[in-house]
This record gives sequence, C-alpha cells and structure tokens, in this order.
Amino acid sequence: MKKLLAVVAAVAAFSANAAETLTVAATPVPHAEILNFVKPQLAKEGVELKVKEFTDYIQPNVQVAEKRLDANFFQHQPYLDEFNKAKGTHLVSVAGVHIEPLGVYSAKIKKLDELSSGATVVIPNDATNGGRALLLLDKAGVIKLKDNTNILSTVKDVAENPKSVKFRELEAATIPRVLTQVDIALINTNYALEAKLNPEKDALAIEGSDSPYVNILVARPDNKDSDAMKKLAAALHSPEVKQFINEKYKGAVVPAF
Repeated sequence: MKKLLAVVAAVAAFSANAAETLTVAATPVPHAEILNFVKPQLAKEGVELKVKEFTDYIQPNVQVAEKRLDANFFQHQPYLDEFNKAKGTHLVSVAGVHIEPLGVYSAKIKKLDELSSGATVVIPNDATNGGRALLLLDKAGVIKLKDNTNILSTVKDVAENPKSVKFRELEAATIPRVLTQVDIALINTNYALEAKLNPEKDALAIEGSDSPYVNILVARPDNKDSDAMKKLAAALHSPEVKQFINEKYKGAVVPAF
C-alpha cells in the first residue's frame, strides 16, 4: 500500500510540474521571432510554447477555429473582424502587441511624385489590407477615395485617379515577389522584412504610429482565459519584449503597449 501511495504521489507531482503546451501559429517575421523570444520565459513559468510558422493569412485562423492549434499571432483586429464575418468563426483578441506600418515600395522610382501615368499598383487582395492600402495611397496623394475613413474601401471607391494608375490585387504574401514587375507595391511590414526590405529606408510612404491596425494574439472563446494564454499575453506585454521590438526592428515594428 505504501508503495502504491508513493507511486500515486509521484505521478501527481509529475503532473503538477509538467509543462502545459501552447501551440501558436505565426508568420515568420516578426511574429514568430517575438514568440521565440518569450519562449524561455514561458518555460520557466511552466508553459511549453510551440511556434508553427505559416506564410498565409487563412490557415492560421482556420486551424485555431478547428482546435488544431491553440492560438495565432499574425493579424490585426479589422482583418479578424472581416474573417469572422466571412467564415462564420468566433475567434477573439487576447492582447494587442505591435503595429506593422504598411508601406509603399518600388524597384523603379525613388519618390511617389515620379509615378508615371498609367502606372501599375499592386495591393493586397483581402478586404481589410486592400482598404488599408487604398487609405495610404489617398493620404499620400496618389488617389482620392469617396470616403477616406472607410477601412473597407475597394478600388470601386476611388473617386479621383489623376495618374490613371492601374490596380492589381494579389495575396499579401506574394506581393514582394512581383515588386520588380510593377511600378509600386503596397506591402505589409512582415512580408517586407522577409523580402529584406527596410521599411524606414525603402518605403516611399508608410503608415504612422497612430495606425489602428494593431497586431493581436488571437484565440477561441473556450481557451482565451486559460492560465497558459494569460501567461503568454503577459509575456508579450513585458518591458523585455518592448525593448526587443525596438532594438531589433528599429521602427519597422512599433510596440502597441
């Protein structure tokens, strides 16, 4: 009996000390890098963080919704809202972490006023980032929108197009690959960094730090308040993460806390 009790006690102790696993989807830069930075701290707190990298904006949400993954870290709130509405999912924000200013890039011109008549402009084809791109082009003076406060503006909402630019809409992840084939491209910072572009130096125009597009840690209603998720959210809001973001990305990624 004593041996049995000892075994039971040992199993209970092991279970209590065993790390809880949290599997999080992320795009490689900067999201996965930030998650990997906090991984050692979470391990000390009993959470084994597993980071699964994706290069698209669909599967991370699908797999969290289907409970194949615990959470994801790659998107901003407007994108999540649109995704939930379109797909009938109920994913929720756990914590806002940083802003990745959207930028205008070109391999052909050095300033936007050099843009030629009939130039080809490529923007993301998802509703929120497409609207975001058009808002930036409006602010930069390339076009005028019917309503420059509508984050879901489309090319049909362009009221003035003085240079008759031609729009192409592509999946955000693929846009850096066609940069040399078009006149200007609007690229999300994570993909710009992956393509070795420097947003501070290479962007012809870029969103300000007041951008509402804060990148968020996303989970499901059933696990958003778990102890492991709370520990991850706290780690992502730590002074150490703020310092890491500021030093590593030098303004290309801006802490939102």
